[in-house]
Amino acid sequence: MNIPQVSIPRVVIIGGGFAGINLAKALGNKKVQVVLIDKRNYHTFQPLLYQVSSAGLEPDSIAYPLRKIIKRYKNMYFRMTKVRNIDADAKEIHTDIGIIGYDYLVIATGTKTNYFGNNAIETYSMPMKKVPQALNIRSLILQNFEQAAISNDKATRKALLNFVIVGGGPTGVELAGAIAELKNHILPKDYRDLIPADMQIYLLEGSARVLPTMSEEASKKAAKFLTKLGVLVHCNTFVKDYDGKKVSTNLSLELESETLIWAAGVTGDLVKGLKAEALMERANRYKVNVYNQVEGYTNIFALGDIALMASEEFPNGHPQVAQPAIQQGQLLGKNIIKLIEGKPLKKFKYIDKGSMATVGRNKAVVDLKHYKFGGFFAWFIWMFVHLMALVGFRNRVIVFFNWCYNYINFDKAARLIIRPFNKLK
Repeated sequence: MNIPQVSIPRVVIIGGGFAGINLAKALGNKKVQVVLIDKRNYHTFQPLLYQVSSAGLEPDSIAYPLRKIIKRYKNMYFRMTKVRNIDADAKEIHTDIGIIGYDYLVIATGTKTNYFGNNAIETYSMPMKKVPQALNIRSLILQNFEQAAISNDKATRKALLNFVIVGGGPTGVELAGAIAELKNHILPKDYRDLIPADMQIYLLEGSARVLPTMSEEASKKAAKFLTKLGVLVHCNTFVKDYDGKKVSTNLSLELESETLIWAAGVTGDLVKGLKAEALMERANRYKVNVYNQVEGYTNIFALGDIALMASEEFPNGHPQVAQPAIQQGQLLGKNIIKLIEGKPLKKFKYIDKGSMATVGRNKAVVDLKHYKFGGFFAWFIWMFVHLMALVGFRNRVIVFFNWCYNYINFDKAARLIIRPFNKLK
């Protein structure tokens, strides 16, 4: 790997997500050598992936080079590779480009799409966890519009213009709202040979309400906003099968659709090699203590979505969102230095800053500890929080400019099929 051997402890971080980069920053220019490893050379701001999927933003506005994040720290190195397994006894990790030893190992690999064992859905549906996947969805949506414009067959045109989104959490709700805005503002202008009423957006949610992790007030408002935008919301609905053409559910509902977007759940992106007792199999997450140490190890840690820190307040672990990952990464950086210096470690205490979701233009819901509200003010708060959370000043400027342009012109400027998506038939 061409990493210099030094006398100070080496900390290897697997994953450049929210947890990984915040830990790296906390260890910046400290008396440790830090090696950050990721399969990609950029950090993805996942909360805005849906805007790339719906042609609102270009991918480079929500991605930021990892080397640019760490370049100011002289004690850091980055290697782009996939980690194959961990050898905890030898204190080594095995990757596609070689083996590297560690004194302290931090696993911050996040999650991947969970298909719940349904191979047909995994084969034919569209996931949205990575930038390339978001670009695939964008291309497919626009390709569907182009094909529908030249089709003389009503059934074919209907299937091309039926968009089914599975999962009524923040990702599904936000994507449904964004695609509805394509229907309401873009289709009538760009595709005058298509009838907007022929395009239907279905949001299928398995629980009794959308945004089930948020308050009932937020759920009701989000459902109301979605309905106003023209989204057809179906709760208590599970997808049983999808063959690339027809969606079958647990109810009598069957939908002809060329596009099924899967936002129904995630599972931990584990690395092989740790003891079985370190893993919570049902959740596919590593069991960690209040210091984020993986159960059974003192020098291996897990952060963010991949870590399950059970407590009385959070018996199933912290929510798999950005804030726990950020806060754990920041604290662990301090605790690793304390561990090296032989000082007592500080326990992790999650500070819940609230949750929010946007449904579209002037429409969002926000749940804070003592306040719950929706509408324009909630939408403004959502925009401000996400804008400030983006990595890099350039990205903030580009996203802000795009949002202003889209708001004034009722437009989505990134309507480009740069890389056509060939759907599996």
